[in-house]
Amino acid sequence: MEAKMLSQVRLGLLEKRQVLADWLRSAPARKRRLRLGPADEEAVQAQLRVLDTALEESATETLGLCSVCHEPVGTELLQMDYTRCVCLDHLSPRELSRLEYELELSQVVQQALLPQELPEIPGLELAVFSRPAEIIGGDYFDFFRFEDGAHGLAIADVAGKGVSASILMASLQTALRGLAPIDESPVHVLERLNRLFCHNINFTTFVTVFLGAFEPATRSLTYANAGHNPPLLLRNQAGGRDGLCWLSPTGAAIGLVEGAQFTEERVRLEPGDVLLLYTDGVTETLNQQEEIFGQERLAAFVRREASASVRDLVQGLRQELAEFALGQSLADDTTIMACRVVA
Repeated sequence: MEAKMLSQVRLGLLEKRQVLADWLRSAPARKRRLRLGPADEEAVQAQLRVLDTALEESATETLGLCSVCHEPVGTELLQMDYTRCVCLDHLSPRELSRLEYELELSQVVQQALLPQELPEIPGLELAVFSRPAEIIGGDYFDFFRFEDGAHGLAIADVAGKGVSASILMASLQTALRGLAPIDESPVHVLERLNRLFCHNINFTTFVTVFLGAFEPATRSLTYANAGHNPPLLLRNQAGGRDGLCWLSPTGAAIGLVEGAQFTEERVRLEPGDVLLLYTDGVTETLNQQEEIFGQERLAAFVRREASASVRDLVQGLRQELAEFALGQSLADDTTIMACRVVA
């Protein structure tokens, strides 16, 4: 490999390692537990060990050598997956087909726009608000269709903000819009996303993602949560059903841990139920005493305003956050998606 390219790869590896190590060292325990989902901190340590091995190999110029023919695997392959140790000539047809598709997805980094209008989803009323902390940001929300026709709901948050976060957000959008229409499982989509992002030197941070598939005929929501702030589900109290629940992480954030595994959950929704998806710009809004808004205040607000329209619910939450902050500057990107189930 050319010395210039090896140097670029090494810089990407160093940045990725620094981001993960800093997060593990400085993130509050509460946030570490949230982002890791069912995984533990040892999984991040495993990811760091993989990075250390790659850095050692880059120092000895053995990084990216094919274990079969001992020739370089190729720059594009190495940029996509720094653990790659078999070149294209030695892959099976199935492995080659999958790799070519994932390589195509991983190379697409473009400025992307969030949806400009809300879709009409039978059985759901929708309202969304999204505002970056800077001119552009790393929050993401989207709507699409899965292969079986289910309606996809996505919300995501790139660690960090500004230009670098927005570029990663754009690539996430492109990947999701490419993957969801050829699959019917949120967990399968997240697994493929993690493979694309985890060992790619161009993606030096991690992304939290909540991905749901809503089926209007059965009013069921199948979801997988990759380390994202748990959406709030407030059930209609008719029939004595449980009131409020949180859709907690079912896997770690994308790109955060080595060998991440994800599981799916399914909830049956009924008319009158309210589902609120949000990024941590909501719950981590600070007041002048440097207290965070938090989940308890969010739950109390939604209970109090449950009968409002989803548009008024979103607008009311924005006002609630503004009053809580009392002039404090916006510290993080903020996105709110409210859904109400209708007959």
